[in-house]
Amino acid sequence: MMHIFHPLDDFTYDLFLTGKERDIEQLKQKMTDFYSVGPYKPKITVKEKQIEVEIDATLIEEQQKAYQEVISLSEQGKYDLAKDKLLPLIQKAPHVSEYHRVLGQIYSEIGDQDEAINSLIDALKWDRKNGWALLMMGNIFARHHRDIGTALKYYKEAAKANPEDNITLNNIGAIMLQAGRNKEAIDFLLQAKDINPDYPNTYHALAMAEESEGNLLGAFNYAISAIKKNPNRDNLYTESLRYAMHLAQKLMEEGKGRSLMNKYTRELEERTGKRIDTVEDDSISTAAKIEFAENYSRDRHIIRYKPSYPAVEHLVMHELVHLDLVTEARQEQKNQLFTTSLAHSKTFDRDMEKDAKRLRKQGLPEDSVKGFLSSIFNGLNLQVYNTPIDLFIEDFLYSTYKELRPYQFLSLMRMAQEGIKATTDKTIVAHAPKAVVSASKVYNLVNAMHLRDLYGVNLVADFKATPKEVKQAEEFMEEFEEYRYDREPAEEYELVQNWADDLELSSYFELVEEASHRTGKSPEDVVSEMEENAMDAVYSDPYEEQQMRTFQEEHKDKDLNMAVAMYMVDALKYFSKLPQDKVKAIAHEIAMKGMYGIHPDRKDYTLPSIPSKTFTGYHLLAYYYVSWAIAEPQFLPELQLPFDKEYSVAKQLQEGK
Repeated sequence: MMHIFHPLDDFTYDLFLTGKERDIEQLKQKMTDFYSVGPYKPKITVKEKQIEVEIDATLIEEQQKAYQEVISLSEQGKYDLAKDKLLPLIQKAPHVSEYHRVLGQIYSEIGDQDEAINSLIDALKWDRKNGWALLMMGNIFARHHRDIGTALKYYKEAAKANPEDNITLNNIGAIMLQAGRNKEAIDFLLQAKDINPDYPNTYHALAMAEESEGNLLGAFNYAISAIKKNPNRDNLYTESLRYAMHLAQKLMEEGKGRSLMNKYTRELEERTGKRIDTVEDDSISTAAKIEFAENYSRDRHIIRYKPSYPAVEHLVMHELVHLDLVTEARQEQKNQLFTTSLAHSKTFDRDMEKDAKRLRKQGLPEDSVKGFLSSIFNGLNLQVYNTPIDLFIEDFLYSTYKELRPYQFLSLMRMAQEGIKATTDKTIVAHAPKAVVSASKVYNLVNAMHLRDLYGVNLVADFKATPKEVKQAEEFMEEFEEYRYDREPAEEYELVQNWADDLELSSYFELVEEASHRTGKSPEDVVSEMEENAMDAVYSDPYEEQQMRTFQEEHKDKDLNMAVAMYMVDALKYFSKLPQDKVKAIAHEIAMKGMYGIHPDRKDYTLPSIPSKTFTGYHLLAYYYVSWAIAEPQFLPELQLPFDKEYSVAKQLQEGK
């Protein structure tokens, strides 16, 4: 026997206890834990002013190796061999509680639950605080005897014996959950969470318990916590992600997102003084978009969304926050417009000339090359403008509308997956300019990192990004953090510009002050500018550009509105491909819009029948005249549009005369 003596003074307490309290039972427990060797516990005796520790060193030396063999054989499933080696150890040292506990576990594994109980009771007789023995007793009564009452008695004692062991409490909670005792399960699981708030298994079990209790939103939040607390994309992570998506889908079926959307819509209608219409539209290029009334010369805002997307309520709410941010910036006279011009698109085309040549060499027709580069130009600018602003929008939705989170979760997951496909798909990557793919990947990585921040889902690796691209995205997120919680109105535009500068994309757009942009030009200025740029707005072929310039020079003194003439050429080309009845329908559609006046100085008119075009005032007037001249020429004089000369000139040019 080995004997160790400690004076019962402050120094001894300080050695074993961290707190200031002088509790003798806590001291004895700490000393027992410290001097235990495997299953061999010391004997602690308090004698007046000293405390004695008695360690059976001989027993440890004789039996430690044999005990480890027992454990190894048990782990290998060789239970009969393990039992044969364990029984002699018990005969020599029956006071070792763990021997009886291991024997009980062996009996339980081979299916003899009655003998298991007998051995576990022996373990508890020698040490009633043997937490693993208590836990096993509870498991046997819960799983094999379906005696939940008795099981709970042992579980509660196990919790007392191991008050700081979250695994014990978590396992008890999981077994209670399997037994359908949800409330008891939640009690144990919450205790486990308090002890270790970073253990993902507990959150997953709590999610299941809350769903069983009918609390779907609580279950969803716990499932998201399980994802967030799991840094490894292991089986539990995968299961928690699947479960969160399942719960989100069930919550969407309850329809609460629609009421949130309607309430927020009414609030913004009151604040902006304009009606907000929500329209299904499969023709738009993005999941959803907002058309601000001011940009379309309307008395209402229109939000368009693709009905095929999941969680459309989130899409609409997202666009409503766009309007909210713009309204906030307008009140401070700080709102900015993201604008592109022909000069910006030409700069893009020049920068992408090598890629255009490569595509031509691959056999793509010129029209396809131009269309492809145009779609990339527009798509890239959408990312440039939206990505920084979307971070603030999603933060706002996440913190303000907790019941919208399931919708937001599914929606952001869908868009992240689309971002992965758009930047890793072999066909897309093979054709798209490398610089554009890289910039797009950085913006998508930012969104993925934000998704990870909000919901714990880590898709960053799926983008197969370079270290440089990941680092750039991380730097953007760091800059976002500087604005995140104390953003001033319109400060989001600073990130739009800063990130574009860093990615060398600033030459493809311009941010302009809305107030000055809307009031800084007179109608005469607008007409003059359109006359100068109308040809470029309609044509992009170099040969046709030269022909058009020659034609303009020949007719510059003939009292023509060249802007209207050029737009009429565009209209003639467009309508030449349509049947007569379709042209007639468009003619009447424009006439209905004309009842309210078509103003030359207005921009961004739209026609539902021509969703691919956005019209200026003169552009729409040109289409107005040409459509009636083709479809119903007998009524053309009644329109009183003074563009007869322009139409005659446009036909000559169209016919090559």
